[in-house]
Amino acid sequence: MPRNSRAIACRAVAADPRSTLRRTPLHERHVEAGAKVVPFAGWEMPVSYEGIRAEHVAVRDAAGVFDVSHMGEIETHGPGAAALLQRLLSNDVSAIPVGGAQYSVLCREDGGVLDDLFTYRLEPERYLTVTNASNHNKDLAWFGRYAGEFDVTIEDKLEDFAMLAVQGPRARDIVQALSDAPLPARLTCAARTLAGARVLVCGTGYTGEDGVEILIAPDDAVRVWDELVRRGAVPAGLAARDTLRLEACYHLYGNDLMEERGPIEAGLGWCCKEDTGFVGADAVHAARDAGPAEKLAPFKLTGPGIPRQDNPVVGGGIVTSGTLSPCLEVGIGMAYLPAERAVPGTEIEIDVRGRVRPAVVTTRPLYAKENDG
Repeated sequence: MPRNSRAIACRAVAADPRSTLRRTPLHERHVEAGAKVVPFAGWEMPVSYEGIRAEHVAVRDAAGVFDVSHMGEIETHGPGAAALLQRLLSNDVSAIPVGGAQYSVLCREDGGVLDDLFTYRLEPERYLTVTNASNHNKDLAWFGRYAGEFDVTIEDKLEDFAMLAVQGPRARDIVQALSDAPLPARLTCAARTLAGARVLVCGTGYTGEDGVEILIAPDDAVRVWDELVRRGAVPAGLAARDTLRLEACYHLYGNDLMEERGPIEAGLGWCCKEDTGFVGADAVHAARDAGPAEKLAPFKLTGPGIPRQDNPVVGGGIVTSGTLSPCLEVGIGMAYLPAERAVPGTEIEIDVRGRVRPAVVTTRPLYAKENDG
């Protein structure tokens, strides 16, 4: 299809709910490694291997490798690609250089968050946007809804890529040993050859550690995975990815972000540039001006207990994410709280399965290396 076509090239990706779950190209490797595999967003995904704590600490201290091939990809290309993305994404797409990466949210007209995304500019008129697995079809339809206004082609790339995330202090060294050229810096991307496979290496990740994400042809995924593991990257599952991102106070869609809430109350105003006129910009601007009634705030328990999603906060508020921090060894989480209580140092109480647990609102991130030891 010519790149200046107005047609939208999309393949159906939604699995029939009566059919079996999808598997990533690395499924057999996970089974061989003894991973606990669970259903997640329509996929069979490894939740843990050796154990959550061991995998979490491996990422903090050295390097872990995650199979995140369930994530979706949408390519936007053509003369109107930048204009379409500027219309859809909350951040300033014009600020992304070729080889750059940018975080943003996708909003409804009323400002509710449809998804949070990373977008990579591969060429002057070619972009790749990574979606959350549970939102891929919804995002693809939303892109298509507006694409007719622009000289652009939208392509569903879900089937074209597997995706690996290599994270931790040793992550770059391990990946660099396989690469034909220096790895891209943080928030940039570049085509590279790893272990003989042509890939897109992205200086992004969702653990609070340095590292890269690798977009790779499905047929090459096993070969690269094996080399990464052989060189010391520890296989890590979705459970460790969740505890890592929560220590860093990174949002998880479906927990901390949702259609019923906007980016300002979620603390994501920094990636919203309302003057670009993105869908939902007026609502986001109004929320910024008025100030949200509730704000998403991180907290730590000051005693025993493990907070979980949907635990109520005494006096108003709700926990969106909660866990036992492997590094801090206390219960941590994030919660939507009345704005006046979402201030660092504020003492709160959380109803954890019928027991009231004291906690304190903190600053982001909940864990940083300088706080260790």
